[in-house]
Amino acid sequence: MSTSRAKIINPEDARFLGSDTTLPAIPGSDLTPERLRQRFARLPAWQPELFEDSLRLNNLPLRGAAVLIALVPRPHGLQVLLTRRTLALHEHPGQISFPGGRSDRHDLHPAATALREAHEEIGLHPAGTEVLGTLPLYCTASRYAVTPVVALLQHTDGMKAHPDEVSEVFEVPLDFLMNPRHHEHREWTPSGESALQSAGLRRRFLVMPYVVGERRYVIWGATAAMLRNLYRLLIA
Repeated sequence: MSTSRAKIINPEDARFLGSDTTLPAIPGSDLTPERLRQRFARLPAWQPELFEDSLRLNNLPLRGAAVLIALVPRPHGLQVLLTRRTLALHEHPGQISFPGGRSDRHDLHPAATALREAHEEIGLHPAGTEVLGTLPLYCTASRYAVTPVVALLQHTDGMKAHPDEVSEVFEVPLDFLMNPRHHEHREWTPSGESALQSAGLRRRFLVMPYVVGERRYVIWGATAAMLRNLYRLLIA
């Protein structure tokens, strides 16, 4: 994610450092609702990855937030529900993200935040959602401490994007995202700055480009980092 409208980054313009061709992909046979229920019911010992935003902001005051990593069963396998934010938003305009947002003082659990925000943003009804569990906090460049809530959706009937917040709702195959060959490591440095001046402004992040038909979706930043942590949990 970018930190503000004034610092919009095109992630594919960032220097390509490589992709993870040596890490194993998670086979589709392990990416079923039942297998995921079993994994979250008996969590293994595992280590989430920390990316630069988390490392840089861990000691700063952060606002609580939660996002919904919604998994949709389809005949061809589980799909991850994602949204594209409208260009009118002040934070992260036009970027791809999970449904979610800032915690409310009435929310009793991060799942309550994620489901409430998903209902507001895309009309997702909480009654059709099976919460599996959460991933560790991820601290974003925009100073949010985000809890990713992983859930299975029984259906997506009646969903409709709120036009003031979401311009598009789409799905990406979970097995595509759980294949590290599709995880690009990139580094962004402000243009026109010397290496010494820009050292503190460099950012390293993951980019997961996904192409379907004539549509190209560039998943990156915090959203890609949370997906990477889901991979780390499922491969453990």
